[in-house]
Amino acid sequence: MSSLQKPPVATTTVKWRFPSVHPKGRVFVAIAVAIALVSLLVWKVLFWPLVGLAIWVATFFRDPIRTTPLGEELIIAPADGLVTMIQRVAVPRELDGPNGVGAAALVRVSIFMSVFDVHINRTPIAGTIRQVVYVSGKFLNADLDKASEENERQHFVVEGLDGRRVGFTQIAGLVARRIVGFVKPGDMVATGQRVGLIRFGSRVDVYLPDDVTPQVVLGQRTLAGETVIGRVHGRSVAGVAQ
Repeated sequence: MSSLQKPPVATTTVKWRFPSVHPKGRVFVAIAVAIALVSLLVWKVLFWPLVGLAIWVATFFRDPIRTTPLGEELIIAPADGLVTMIQRVAVPRELDGPNGVGAAALVRVSIFMSVFDVHINRTPIAGTIRQVVYVSGKFLNADLDKASEENERQHFVVEGLDGRRVGFTQIAGLVARRIVGFVKPGDMVATGQRVGLIRFGSRVDVYLPDDVTPQVVLGQRTLAGETVIGRVHGRSVAGVAQ
């Protein structure tokens, strides 16, 4: 092959498919469907509104397949939602310690998930889960900055093959009442692997290492397991709302 020739472009096509319901949500869908069916015997006027509720519950727990960009220099979004804050802040004490990310202030990228977003959370890098810390707390509006310190939350630290550690936190919101984790310390995870979910509206914070530059801007929407939110030694990015 000549040095001027390029490799052939892949021609495989990808078809859209209806997202499945995550196993952790199927019991809630079944309950919503059962209540709708019972309403036919008790009060028929409620049947269709309850069917709509059951459809919404199934939609809430949807678990779409995501295609994750690979690269040790990439930090991938752990959540679907709106980027509401990008700022350097003190690291939560739960992320400090021998298995944490250190006590120095880091840039935090906050992603707010509404009740209409996918609520399955994924790991931003591949590696080993070094710690998982659950903290009970309040249920303030997840948009508030103090929610990261006062709300119910669950902290993760994952260490990549290069030794770089990334901390991220699931934070409950006004409607959220349960944080569910799928991994434990010592587990090996691939980039974009599912690590937990939060029921009914919430936020996820990601603490970027000092050598990582944010690749998202305020007001941007992210897709868990797909959107690149940070890049090692990357260039700063800017955006405009339009």
